[in-house]
Parts: sequence; structure tokens; C-alpha cells
Amino acid sequence: MPRRPRLAAGDLAYHVLNRRVGRLPLFSKPSDYVVFEKILAESMERTRMRLVAYCLMPNHWHLLLWPRRDGELSEVLRWITVTHTQRWHAHHHSAGTGPIYQGRFKSFPVQTDAHFLTVARYVEHNALRAKLVDRAEKWQWSSLWRRTQGDPRLTVWLSAWPVDRPQDWSARVNRPQGVSELDALRTCVQRGRPFGEEGWMRRIVKRFGMESTLRPRGRPKSL
Repeated sequence: MPRRPRLAAGDLAYHVLNRRVGRLPLFSKPSDYVVFEKILAESMERTRMRLVAYCLMPNHWHLLLWPRRDGELSEVLRWITVTHTQRWHAHHHSAGTGPIYQGRFKSFPVQTDAHFLTVARYVEHNALRAKLVDRAEKWQWSSLWRRTQGDPRLTVWLSAWPVDRPQDWSARVNRPQGVSELDALRTCVQRGRPFGEEGWMRRIVKRFGMESTLRPRGRPKSL
């Protein structure tokens, strides 16, 4: 069965995730994270893509992107993953040993209202959720850390948000997310389901032929 084309319409925000094949480590030391951040910075400089939030984790990464034009999301993600794969193999002297990523990136569109804030908080809360730090802003490999350092040079390749960022944003990110909210977001990751209010979600599903993202998994029950 052919794969459903990846949604890449412009002017929608997207949560994007990819992880190392076999859940093996993708970033083992600080320099591994630095290399990937340099790739992110390069990709933002060479395109008009807007990176609004991110968090790099030991075996995967989360990006919150806001492309301007159709097809830009796929183009930028292809460049990021191909470039990172090449540099990763060159650094580890492992050329010819196969892919480092488990497959195509996973993504879902996000409504640019309060739902956007929910996803941004989910992204920037990741290291705290994994107990890698005791405060989310202490995780150096994230947009939250960069924005809380008070150094504008650290945020030159991060973009403004489509909604106002609350003044107490760091405090909000550090609060636990509810189980139902996490379950909804994880379903969106797995299914590519739009995340937003019901009417917006159904409009996006109809417009882009994403009805399969709303259907339950598994075969239909026999009558």
C-alpha cells in the first residue's frame, strides 16, 4: 500500500519529530548536539523557514516549524536529515553502514492559537519530562534555554511566534502536562492528526484529505 504523502502546506505550524533507528543514541556528547544545532542554524539561514521552538533529546528531536510556502517543510526536513546523516557518518567513520534515522520524520499541523502554546510547551518540557534536568530551561539543547540566557546572539535563528508568548512562559513550561493532553499529543504524533479545536481540525482534514488520521487503528470489526 503506498504511503500517504506528507502534508507540507505553507503557513501552517507543524510539530516535527524524528528519532535514531532502533532508539539508539543520536547525541552522545555535547559536540553532537552542537553539530545538529549548527545544521538547524544553516537551514534557517538558507531558507525562509521559521523555527519557533525545538528540543534535542539523546535519541530524537522535536521541532516546531512554521513554513511560509507549500513544500517548504519537506524540503527543509530533507536537507536537515540528509546533511546530519552525512556529517554523523563522517564524524563516526561509519559511512556505508546504513541510515541513522528510523525513517521519514513524523509531523502534524497545529492551530496557531492556544493549541500552539500547548505544543510549544510539550516540546520545551521534554528534557524535564525525561528527568534530564530539574528545570526545563536548564536543558541547553533547547529553544527555551536559548531564550532565557539574555543573549540575542543565541536566538538569531529562532523566529517570532504566531501568538504572543506569555510573560510567565518558563513557569508554564515547568508545570506538568495532564495525562489526557499528553495522550492527545502523542496520538497526533503517531497518526499525523491535526491538533486544534474540533472545527479547525475537521476543516484541515477535509481540505488535505487526512481522514485516515481520525480513524481508529486496526481493521474494521466484522459484522
